[in-house]
Amino acid sequence: MNMLSTSDHTSVVSISLFVTLLCGCIVIGHLLEEHRWMNESITALLIGVGTGVLILVISGGKSSRLLVFSEDLFFFYLLPPIIFNAGFQVKKKQFFRNFMTIMLFGAFGTLISFIIISLGSIFFFQKMDVDLAIGDYLAIGAIFAATDSVCTLQVLNQDETPLLYSLVFGEGVVNDATSVVLFNAVQNFDLSNINAAVALQLVGNFFYLFVTSTVLGVVAGLLSAYVIKKLYFGSHSTDREVSIMMLMAYLSYMLAELFYLSGILTVFFCGIVMSHYTWHNVTENSRVTTKHTFATLSFVAEIFIFLYVGMDALDIEKWRVVSTSPKTSASVSAILLGLTLAGRAAFVFPLSFLSNLTKKSPNERIDFKQQITIWWAGLMRGAVSMALAYNQFTMAGHTQLRGNAILITSTITVVLFSTVVFGLMTKPLVRLLMPSTKQLTRMVSSEPGTPKSLIIPLLGESQDSEAELFVGNGQASESHEGGKTLLHPSSLKMLLTTPTRTVHYYWRKFDDAFMRPVFGGRGFAPYVPGSPIEQSIHLLQGEE
Repeated sequence: MNMLSTSDHTSVVSISLFVTLLCGCIVIGHLLEEHRWMNESITALLIGVGTGVLILVISGGKSSRLLVFSEDLFFFYLLPPIIFNAGFQVKKKQFFRNFMTIMLFGAFGTLISFIIISLGSIFFFQKMDVDLAIGDYLAIGAIFAATDSVCTLQVLNQDETPLLYSLVFGEGVVNDATSVVLFNAVQNFDLSNINAAVALQLVGNFFYLFVTSTVLGVVAGLLSAYVIKKLYFGSHSTDREVSIMMLMAYLSYMLAELFYLSGILTVFFCGIVMSHYTWHNVTENSRVTTKHTFATLSFVAEIFIFLYVGMDALDIEKWRVVSTSPKTSASVSAILLGLTLAGRAAFVFPLSFLSNLTKKSPNERIDFKQQITIWWAGLMRGAVSMALAYNQFTMAGHTQLRGNAILITSTITVVLFSTVVFGLMTKPLVRLLMPSTKQLTRMVSSEPGTPKSLIIPLLGESQDSEAELFVGNGQASESHEGGKTLLHPSSLKMLLTTPTRTVHYYWRKFDDAFMRPVFGGRGFAPYVPGSPIEQSIHLLQGEE
């Protein structure tokens, strides 16, 4: 009983100190807001490293961390709110307008990076004294193909550079999901005898996971919208509305994990669908509450991850195993960093060239400065790489195998170096390449990319009229009937010349005719006393 009591008290002390550090990260991040050469992620990382050094000194070199790293903690509790909030707050018009380019970079580009890093690891590490299996080399490819674009996104402005922001943001999310899917696909195959059939099966399994995960997220989001629209919990309690939205979002992630799919993709698309349909079916109070609740959970989870990564970087157990061969460890870190740079460049510039061939408008093309920014944005490695490395090369956060310890310490080195060095250089680089234009006035909310009000469409921050979509490009004919201008787009010509806008146009027609009447959304929320619909009607009547 005494031992149990001592263990409980130790856990309380560790958690108390960790929460104190989280508060410190938020306060310091606020103080650095005006002079943001640094951001919250770098601040938390450095505070974690400093705390690790302090604990290491106090414990006499025995330990540097307060909590033991757990992949379950990361994948089941910290990652879901971050990815869901990314989908929930995204500017959907920009995201889907550049959807093909985002998928080209996020899925196909990640595959190219995965292949280059894996082959490079096999070529270099087999010449060194590093004992790894073929599955480990492929796992390395998946681990270091996973980007962390947090630093870049914090200095890009999605109002000033909407194309660049949507590409970096969308590619970052799809890249993480693709890397995890690749990692899981590698784990599920017997790689002792690789041939064309196994490689083809691996690619087929990857696309199966990708498609089914996306479909599951869309279905979960539509189900939440239908349930809330039909039952309308807000007529009695806004707490129930908020609770059911949060729980169904989390349920989508857990169902994906239950069926061995990609929870990242599932919860991301669930967030997009929820913001387009479900969010409009709840009361005004619930909208404000959910918007800030999801953003707060995501913010705290990000700080928690970077703080822990910094603290765990000095774990003495792993460094002690590789202390006999410091040159090998340093060489492996340098090689992995070089392969990361090469793997990123190998797809960003060629795929940008291919994407530009399909764009007719100069404003939609990715110029060379934007390509450099996109390449730079994907050089940083973060929590996803750390979690996958721990999953592959440790057992419950511990390892005594020399090869595994070298890979863990090299991963930590690459994550620290890329996040701190590349992260500190990001703001001056972006300012050099992308000179800031005049600040745009935000009409409704100070937070960019958030759901705003009942009358603002969630397909984007503003919804293009049919005239904006086609008339300016000569793709629609006009006729006058009853004093109103009617558009008659030429379907075949539209599809050939402006395929993205054509899909957007027909999606809106389908959405208004079939989806919103069933699942709710802007203009189709249920009319219930005390609901946003009634309040808006009273407001409009008062204005009249």
